[in-house]
Amino acid sequence: MIAKTLLTIFLCSGTGIINIFSQSYNQPAIGLKSPETIEILKADLTSEKTVLYLSVENRIIGGTFCADRNIFIIYPDGTRIKLLKASGIPECPDSHKFKTIGEKLPFTLTFPPLKPGTKWIDLIEDCNDNCFLVYGILLNNELSMKIDEAVTLVDKGEIDSAIGLYKSIIESTDTSDNGITGSLYSDLVTLLVKKGYQAMGEEWYKKMVSSGAPRIQLYISNLNSRGVKF
Repeated sequence: MIAKTLLTIFLCSGTGIINIFSQSYNQPAIGLKSPETIEILKADLTSEKTVLYLSVENRIIGGTFCADRNIFIIYPDGTRIKLLKASGIPECPDSHKFKTIGEKLPFTLTFPPLKPGTKWIDLIEDCNDNCFLVYGILLNNELSMKIDEAVTLVDKGEIDSAIGLYKSIIESTDTSDNGITGSLYSDLVTLLVKKGYQAMGEEWYKKMVSSGAPRIQLYISNLNSRGVKF
């Protein structure tokens, strides 16, 4: 999750200077996703459009993938904006047929511009079967970098340091960023249980349950399905 600095472009015209705002988020932190192999590679936001760059990996023989026309970005308040254009991916019922296991299909989704000040979004494909979704796409480079640091600590086996950082991130995250809060709690509780800190795990599990974070029941159910329940 590498931060991209915001880029402000000034274009000169016969009537003066036009300020076009643009900001990029490379591999933004996310909450939950399905299928597991779908990735948000980048989100580009401008005053004219929102472009999401995605990739999906095939893990089965004879795998296929397509995009329904009913794809939406969902704001934190529940309102939706509909897809304008999909590139690099067939529209269902046509489909991309993967040739090998491990093959990745990159594609882009273009939407209208987001409302100013949007800190996170959900992405859903509203269809009848095998729909993709990505909840809690974080539009905050600084916070994504902190989460990436915590994940790196886990990968390095520095679990106690990761636990401390997750706690710090949760305690400093305000409601405008809470599209990712359920994921942070879930990761923290998982680490605490893994280390055998059962009492502390139960304490943070209860905080998670009462947090009121968006889609919190999904994160709780995900933990429960992995045997973590208090």
